[in-house]
Amino acid sequence: MPGLKVVVIGGGSSYTPELIDGFIRRAAELPTAEICLVDIPDGQKKVRIVADLARRMVDKAGLATEITISFDRQAALSGADFVVTQFRVGGLDARARDERFPLPYGVLGQETTGPGGFAKALRTMPVILAICRDMAACCPDAWLINFTNPAGLITETVLKHSRIKCIGLCNVPIHMKMNIAKLLEADPHDIFIDFAGLNHLVWGRTVWHKGIDVTAGVLDKMLDGAALTMKNIPNLKWDGDFLKSLGMLPCPYHRYYYMTDDMLAEEQAAAAPGGGGTRAEVVKKVEERLFQLYQDPQLAEKPAELEKRGGAYYSDAAVSLISAIFNDKREIHTVNTSNRGAISDLPDDCVIETNCVIGKNGALPLTVGKLPPELAGLVQHVKAYEILAVEAGVRGDRGKALQALANHPLVPSVGVAKQLLADLLKINAVYLPQFRD
Repeated sequence: MPGLKVVVIGGGSSYTPELIDGFIRRAAELPTAEICLVDIPDGQKKVRIVADLARRMVDKAGLATEITISFDRQAALSGADFVVTQFRVGGLDARARDERFPLPYGVLGQETTGPGGFAKALRTMPVILAICRDMAACCPDAWLINFTNPAGLITETVLKHSRIKCIGLCNVPIHMKMNIAKLLEADPHDIFIDFAGLNHLVWGRTVWHKGIDVTAGVLDKMLDGAALTMKNIPNLKWDGDFLKSLGMLPCPYHRYYYMTDDMLAEEQAAAAPGGGGTRAEVVKKVEERLFQLYQDPQLAEKPAELEKRGGAYYSDAAVSLISAIFNDKREIHTVNTSNRGAISDLPDDCVIETNCVIGKNGALPLTVGKLPPELAGLVQHVKAYEILAVEAGVRGDRGKALQALANHPLVPSVGVAKQLLADLLKINAVYLPQFRD
């Protein structure tokens, strides 16, 4: 059997050792001949450090997988079977700006949600579509596994504006599953969660343990203070009355919608002088430490400190998805894919995050049907923003960009939306060729 070629765009990311670890643990089912780490010239120091660590990891595992580096994307993509995207246009400095520029208007600043997420999406769309054009020329049959945030928006951009086979991926659902398994002191394989919604706006509608509905018990544990949050989201406790009446599990990112005032206060305090900095500014320090560790010639495994970066279970999610496609496993994964009628409240061609059967033909979403009113209003509201955001970002349409921000539930008025858009376009001008007059 010929070996697979996997191309990782954003190969110098601190997350890459997670990905390498996943391929090592699934070597028996994924005959990976080459993993090519692609990055931009400015990232060559980091990608070389990551590649050296990856080679030590592969050697320790006794595998023949070749770890290569490329700064020529088209050359790297030639002959690829799978392409993983995990890049950040503008780096952590751009993320820090995303987190700060909405705050003076009393609006949340966050890398994937609200105006900050919109800015990140607009920067990313021209790049992801350029990657798709290169894939169409160099590896038209390859699968694109998109981990680049905002994952749902970027996946929708690809599926609506290219012919590349693409599945979007986020580690929030698997993070929720693993945390619930810990809460219940259960084997994660015995846990099944009925996920439905959008990326970073997904609900666990029902939790089963060995086929028994344990949702109420999980909610009780959350009311007692058990955490299902992520490293990058403040662990504010849920309101008990709200959680009971909701009757299902919100994802950690729901705090931005359900606890907006408290989350805004947290962000403003962190961004103030002496407050410790925004999440991006914290992550920069974490990454400095990680890359110091990665340079240790004795290190031949992903360090435990990597979990502080927020990428826990990334390798489980990404590599198990690739294996399910390659081996036609027809097993259930929670991914971002075209709706195709699965959620009847939403357009068929929009991207949702839900449970899907994964095989060699990609993702087949399980039927969700009509969402209950507790979910439907917020989902439709955010999806309207996302549809407008894709149109704005692909076409460089300022009118659609204004409509996108005005329709986002975290933006309080058209006046604020106009100010946010003006700031966003000015701050990110170098990364937004589609908006240049």
